[in-house]
Amino acid sequence: MKKILVLLLFFWVSFSAFSQSFYRYRFEEPWSFSVSAGPTQYLGELYSFWKYQEGVQPDWNANVGVSYTFGTNLRARGNFSYIQMSGQDPPADPRSNRNPRNLNFRARNWEVNGTIEYYFRPVKVNNITRELWNFYIFAGLGMSTNNPETQLRGEWVDLRPLQLENNPYEKYIVVIPTGIGFKYKLNVYMDLTLEGSYRWTFTDYMDDISAFNISEFYLDLVDDYVTGNNPDRLRLAVRNPNFLNDIGEPDVDKILRNGGRIRRGSGLDERFDGYLTVNLGVEIYFSRDIWDNFIFRNRVNEKAFRFW
Repeated sequence: MKKILVLLLFFWVSFSAFSQSFYRYRFEEPWSFSVSAGPTQYLGELYSFWKYQEGVQPDWNANVGVSYTFGTNLRARGNFSYIQMSGQDPPADPRSNRNPRNLNFRARNWEVNGTIEYYFRPVKVNNITRELWNFYIFAGLGMSTNNPETQLRGEWVDLRPLQLENNPYEKYIVVIPTGIGFKYKLNVYMDLTLEGSYRWTFTDYMDDISAFNISEFYLDLVDDYVTGNNPDRLRLAVRNPNFLNDIGEPDVDKILRNGGRIRRGSGLDERFDGYLTVNLGVEIYFSRDIWDNFIFRNRVNEKAFRFW
């Protein structure tokens, strides 16, 4: 009889331990943290993906985010990103007639945005029953810095303060991120994520170029150059070798005789600039016991008897 009682006690303790080991996963884990990185592709006056076949000219970006599950298939996410982008004329499709402009830019932007994600499979579930894979779409609203630069005499120059087209534009711009993503469950606490996003903007000056040519403002540029008030404006606006003299400076006589009909913009139907990002990363769910496992194990109670 005593052996039977001991055996029953052993099975009860074992079952309790087994149940506890799984019970800790039977909670919804609404909060998560994610990190990701990947290529960035700018689209605007210095690059056309839709009209010409110009290949891919990627830069890179990195992103951190915090997400919260608030509906059966819905999650909200806040993102903070560092985004590099650039464009230049030399690899342009010959049909675009952009090569003679000899223009280029780069940008190093910081972005904050919030998005709403809709998942094709439920996400408001217990942590252990989270889907093995899940597709989602998303859209949101955000703000980004906007400070294009280009090189002059081997040094990078901020273009926004120079107002090359006599048209000031903001240091901060509104962006609308939209896209699609995929998640794969690596373990109870972590997902692998792959996400593609296009940022729509309301500015044509992410690359500092909008006007088709300089005819409307070339006299102001020439005046600043001749008087020495701000000669770099003309140097940066006109980089076409056909309108430079033997020492690489703007040829004022040629520019005046031409009436400022020197190509600057691309004449694209799409007036606003944008950029595409493709990111690979991981997402970690804030489980109730994640801090008590692996490297976060409670060392004070390390010697205590545990069943898991």
